[in-house]
Amino acid sequence: MSFLSKMQRNLKVLERANVDRRATCLNCMDGRVQLPVIQWIKENYPVDFVDVITEAGMDNVLACEKYIGEILRSIRISVDINKSSFLFIVGHYDCRGNPVDEGVHRKEIAEAVNRLKTFWPNHQIIGLWVNKSWAVEMV
Repeated sequence: MSFLSKMQRNLKVLERANVDRRATCLNCMDGRVQLPVIQWIKENYPVDFVDVITEAGMDNVLACEKYIGEILRSIRISVDINKSSFLFIVGHYDCRGNPVDEGVHRKEIAEAVNRLKTFWPNHQIIGLWVNKSWAVEMV
């Protein structure tokens, strides 16, 4: 395959990638919440794919941890390269990485949303809570 053919093929791949509508989900690493959240996002927002960035107790990490550089780096890739349009911050029932009550989770989700708005003021940033029935609710 010639150099020109390879370049044309690569351009087609990039063009397809730019057409994909994406969201970024900042979720707990707990596997119980991954599918319900991804399905809810795809059912309620105009996205084809959901980039998932996980950390144990993600809502607490984003709200309270001083250093979140690696998470920000991942978000930048999702937003700048994958052209993600929405950011979702998730907390959930029975979180072992952040074992606090629902009220604290909801407060931390709201704080995390506000923190990320300072980095991405033009993006829609949405807080989500996954309840004990594994149903997704907006915060």
